[in-house]
Amino acid sequence: MDYFDTIIGQSPALDSLIRSARLVASTDVTVLLKGETGTGKEILANAIQKQSSRADKTFITLNCAALPESLIESELFGHKKGSFTGATCNTQGLLPAADGGTLFLDEINSLPLAIQAKLLRFLESGECLAVGDVSPCKVDVRVIAATNADINLQIDAGEFRRDLYYRLNVVPLELPPLAQRTEDIEHLIKYFLEIFANTYSLAAPKFSKAAVRMLKTYSWPGNVRELRNLCERLSILLAGRIIEPENLPLEFIRANSTPKLTDFTLPETGLHLDALEANLIHQALNRTQGNRSKSAKLLGLSRDTLIYRMQKHGVASH
Repeated sequence: MDYFDTIIGQSPALDSLIRSARLVASTDVTVLLKGETGTGKEILANAIQKQSSRADKTFITLNCAALPESLIESELFGHKKGSFTGATCNTQGLLPAADGGTLFLDEINSLPLAIQAKLLRFLESGECLAVGDVSPCKVDVRVIAATNADINLQIDAGEFRRDLYYRLNVVPLELPPLAQRTEDIEHLIKYFLEIFANTYSLAAPKFSKAAVRMLKTYSWPGNVRELRNLCERLSILLAGRIIEPENLPLEFIRANSTPKLTDFTLPETGLHLDALEANLIHQALNRTQGNRSKSAKLLGLSRDTLIYRMQKHGVASH
């Protein structure tokens, strides 16, 4: 089985990413996955592990943001009985537990500075020292890390070790946001709708062409995860139906109805900005039958600002 087939899409950006990931999977190199929340970093990490020589070995995942700072060191490296209050027995950490296999550290940008130094030592030497122990043990673990933040900014702010970043960033793989691979949206929709039709034993709905066009103009702040959740919701609420634009959540309709500033192109001959502003105020007042509050809302202004600009341009009240 080709586990990279679990990453759905045919866009050039995704094809390039998967080609690089295939090369990485055949080695034991440390990998840093970069990308916004919801782009599929854990799915890619799993595919890399499944296509590697460690495929039949342990694969462990730790979300570094999910544990309090006081527990992360023990979780990673283990601890000895009596090393701290509540340590009633020897406990193996995730690194020793993953010996011979792979450890995926998600949201590595949330790892506390004190633990960063200890992780760096492990990456450089393979030595794992449990909390309260005096003798480190050697373990053979491949580390795949992931971040949804710009670590360079954290380095500048003194929140992340530069040397650890360079050690993790041997091979960086950046997952593109969904808004940059809109040609994959239809492939993802088909994939998710089939999954949920089988999961819930319901007839799969279908998206109309107009609805698909609306999805392609949306910004997708939650990326593929947001699309997956949308497909699951509509698979249940609109099973077997045609999904039209009006069936989509309000945020999609609002995003589609609000013109973007980039939609306007400055004419080659230029324009007169004051005249344009006055004309837009006239149009807004005409559309709202002179209602200043509604006109201000159409123009993205406060009512007081609209009145000021009406006075500035000599625009009479309707």
